[in-house]
Amino acid sequence: MQEALLKILDVFFFGFHTILILFNVFGWLIPRWRFINFISLSLTAFSWFILGIWFGWGYCICTDWHWQVREILGYQNMSTSYIHFLLLKLTNVNLSTELVDICTIVIFFLALIVSTYLNVKKWMVNKKGNKR
Repeated sequence: MQEALLKILDVFFFGFHTILILFNVFGWLIPRWRFINFISLSLTAFSWFILGIWFGWGYCICTDWHWQVREILGYQNMSTSYIHFLLLKLTNVNLSTELVDICTIVIFFLALIVSTYLNVKKWMVNKKGNKR
């Protein structure tokens, strides 16, 4: 029974983490999702850069939990980068971890900048509209 539950958790983490990553990258495109996207990106930054002080740069609790499940299931030699791991699993292409990490950081900060800009712009428009 425990192994079945662990396999379900493994599939859940693949799905949830993939959706979270895609939401972080593209969530700002949908106006109704922009504030939640900004919150999600901020929590990701908190995990990577604040929790990362204690757990290692780029620390992600989702990755940590997923790795724990996979280790119990007997998987070994998992990548140090979840994005690298995901790309390898989905495409079977083994890019360099350094390249994937650099692309991850660049895309993350671009998404964060765009999300921040759009949220501040909306806040300024709403603030200006409330003064009338």
